[in-house]
Formats: sequence, C-alpha cells, structure tokens
Amino acid sequence: MIAHVSGVVVEKFQNSLIVDVGGVGYEVFVSLLEYEAAHLHAPIKLYTHHQVREQEQSLFGFSSLAAKRLFELLTTVQGVGPKAALAILSLAPSEQVRSAIANGDAHFLQKATGVGKRGAERVALDLKDKVGLPTTAYEQVKPQQQTLAPADDATEALMALGFSLAQAVEALQAVDANLPVEERIRQALKAQ
Repeated sequence: MIAHVSGVVVEKFQNSLIVDVGGVGYEVFVSLLEYEAAHLHAPIKLYTHHQVREQEQSLFGFSSLAAKRLFELLTTVQGVGPKAALAILSLAPSEQVRSAIANGDAHFLQKATGVGKRGAERVALDLKDKVGLPTTAYEQVKPQQQTLAPADDATEALMALGFSLAQAVEALQAVDANLPVEERIRQALKAQ
C-alpha cells in the first residue's frame, strides 16, 4: 500500500493533483481545501489512503494524519464512499469537521456536496462517539470560525501510534507544551 507521496505538484485538475515523485506522476484525489492549498511546481507531501478495487486503484491525499484518519472513519459509515468523505472534508479543516461530528451537527455535514439529510444524520450518529472530542472542543472550534491553529505534531504522532484523538489530547495535557515534540511524545507515552 502507498502510505504517502512526496514530490512536486505538476498538474491540478478539478478534484485531484498530479504529484511527480522521481519522474512518476501519481494522481491523488484531494479535498477542496487541500486542492486550494496546493501550488503548481511546489513541493508537497500527502499522506495517502490507497484504495484498490476490481477495476481501478485510487489514491486519496491529506496534508495531515488526522485528516486521513477522519477520512477512513467517514468511509466506514454505510452509504459514505470516498467522494462523499472528501466532500465532507471540503467543508472545513478536519478538526472543525471532527468537532461537528462529535457534537452531532448533521446540519453542518449536510452542506457537503452529495450528502443528504439522512447521510449527514447517519455520519453524526455512527461516528459521534468514535471521533472522541469533548463538547468543549467544539466550542473552541465552531464551523463558522475561519482560522485554526495548525495541527499539533505530537498529537498526530500519538494518533499514528494508535491513540484516538481524545486519548492523544488527554495524554498530552499533563506534558509541558514548550518541550520539543519528541520529548512531549516520550513523556505522554510514559504516563500511559
């Protein structure tokens, strides 16, 4: 499986990027937010979800592991395929989408192209307990808010090690945020 691609953006299509990796061009489907953030002839690294089907193989790309994990969770919901999951992730940064799901905000999710009322309600119901954000996090990251702090590298590293978002945040709460990322991860793992 292809876990990530690092290269240069050589083409931009309506919903995908062509990333040149050592002379080989990979077409990677991305959310609208990822598409807008990508610049032609600029370096890029995308974490990828490699989907293999009978007739085709597809790569879906994300700038953070948190967004990739949320995409994978979304596709576990009945009736939500990769295109619908990307449409949901196109609404806002992944933490805002995660917060909306955690708080059962089906109205927000329904704004995604191709996601109807029932689909949005199913996503909110099925994933509400799986995304793991407490209600207070939603208050800090309302979907109407325009800017977000960048994703914390220590939190993403813990999620890559198998922690849920809630577990990673909880583990890092007792650790000094001014420490280097590696030390924060080490201390969070010791506390577990």
